[in-house]
Order: sequence, then structure tokens, then C-alpha cells
Amino acid sequence: MRLTRGKVWAAGIAAGIALLGLVGYWFRTQIALAAFELLFADKVKAKLEQSYQPIARTAPEGERASIGTGGEPEVAAAAADRPFTLLLLGIDSRKGERGRSDALIVTVVRPRDAALLIVSIPRDTRVEIPGRKKPDKIAHAYAYGGAALAVETVEKFLGLRIDHYASINFRGFREAIDAIGGIRLPVEKDLVNDDPGHEHFVVKAGQPFYNGEDALNYVRFREDAGGDASRARRQQIFLRAILDRASEIGEWRRIPELIDIMGNNFATDIPPDEMVRLAERMIAADPHPVHSHTLKGAGRMEDGIWYFFADERDAERAKAWIRAWLDADAAYQELPKPDPSGPA
Repeated sequence: MRLTRGKVWAAGIAAGIALLGLVGYWFRTQIALAAFELLFADKVKAKLEQSYQPIARTAPEGERASIGTGGEPEVAAAAADRPFTLLLLGIDSRKGERGRSDALIVTVVRPRDAALLIVSIPRDTRVEIPGRKKPDKIAHAYAYGGAALAVETVEKFLGLRIDHYASINFRGFREAIDAIGGIRLPVEKDLVNDDPGHEHFVVKAGQPFYNGEDALNYVRFREDAGGDASRARRQQIFLRAILDRASEIGEWRRIPELIDIMGNNFATDIPPDEMVRLAERMIAADPHPVHSHTLKGAGRMEDGIWYFFADERDAERAKAWIRAWLDADAAYQELPKPDPSGPA
């Protein structure tokens, strides 16, 4: 059959569209990255200015890693590839209060691999808090001295440097989660918080998506047999669920809106330029492996107060993982990782 010129043009256009679609599919990550840089990076940097809150450091700057240093491109690129530690503080506070760090998660970020190692420290862990006369719960460090004292306390407890911190008020997540249409959570049985000394709520099982209020209550639930360790595991699941949902939606144009929603609920000492550069590297990488562990131990009364006592052998093992992950020359495949089949 002989094709007319019109049909040839139509076939050519169809083939071109198909080819563009194929290229778009294979390079969708690069396209998303380019769109982010072109349309949203400057807006995100501007909005992150309000969240940039550096803290006084107790160790010399040279002993700390940085996501990027500026200056010569080769130097900045090398710094951007370097693994670093981030202390993520989940703050539970009411209006007008500093609050306590209900979640303390030491994270090793490997930008080159887009891989994360997260080690949760139960909030009731008994530790020495610098400047205090006697041991206390690690969650109280933030209440006594904000992010700076929380960082110093974790450094003393683990004997490891913390390069950066990020504090997030869990209540600030509520509107952000609602804005993205909720998140998926593995709630197989109703979570009923009804102890007389606790806030009362119920998180119903089996929902396809959980709104901001339910998600917040999922994190704050505290009446299961696992106690502090179970709560730390739920915090890890919660953070993964948010990352998964954000990746699933892929609506980069909403990033500035979500930063606005978080508002004063988010603070970090990572400069906005470096934060955006890190986001770009994480977007460009696929997959994004996350390995998690919660420090093991046991709870008991001490001086009339309930504490969690971390198991020393388990803590040493976690510290060894962190040190290994901070080795920029180590290949991701060779890094030690928590056993996914064992307790988190």
C-alpha cells in the first residue's frame, strides 16, 4: 500500500512521540532533576532560609564533615560525595514550649549511593548529659539546651561526631501529610491509647491511607508491649512512609508549598544551598536503600525513675556500622548492614 505524504507525516509524528515517550521513561529521573533545578531550586533555597539555624559546635570544624564547601568545583563535588552524620530530632512540643526530643535518630547519609543508615536511640535511654549533675533520659537534653545540647549528648554517648542536625516537630507533619493525601502505614490492629496518664486516641487498622492526625498518633502511641523500642521502630516506619509517598507522587512543584506548611516546625544547620544540592543528588540516584536499627537494651527503675539501659555490646556494634559507613572509600555493597530479618 502506498502511503500519501500526509500519512507519512502522521506516521513520522507518531514515531517521534513514541520515541520521546521512551526517552522520557528511561530518563525520567534526569528530567525530574532538571525540572527541579530550573523551576524550583531557587524557591526552595529562599524558603529554607527560615529553617537554617546553626548551633555552637564543641569540636573543631576540621573534624566535621560538610555536604559541600563551595570554592573550586572539584573540591565542592568531592565534599558533596562525602558521607556525613545527621542527628534527626523528632520534637513533641506544645505551643510556646521547647519540648522534648521524642525521637533521636543518628543517620549516616551517603550521597554518592543515596543510601541511609539510621540508628534509633530510645528516648528513655539513661545517659550523661553535659552540664548536668547526674544521669538523665537522653530525650531531656533537648529540653535543657535545644539542638546544641542534644547533639553534644549523643556525641558523648556514642563517642562519634555528629556533623549536622535536623529537628522536626512531629505536629508540623500533620498538615504536610494531609497535603500529600496521607501515607501508608502497616497498622494491622487498632492502636488504642487509653491509659489514664496518656493522651487518649485510637488509630484504626486497615486504612489504605492515614491522614496527618492518625499518622502523628501512630508515632506517639506508647501502650504496646515493646515500649520505647517499639515506638522507635514506628518512627522509622513513619519516616520511610513519608519518603515513599513523596517519591510516589513526584509532584516537585509542591515542594515550596510543603516547606511553607512545615514553617517553624523544621530547623537544621545544613545551609540552604547544601540542602538543595543534597536533594538533587538523592533525586538523581535510584534506588534509595535505607537500613535501620534500634538500640537494644532493657528498662528498669533507677532512683524512682524508669530508664532504658542500652545494651553495651549492641551499642558497640551500631557504632562500628556508623564508622564503616563514614568511610568514603568503602563500596556500598561491602558495608555492614543491620539484619533485616532480626529486630530493628
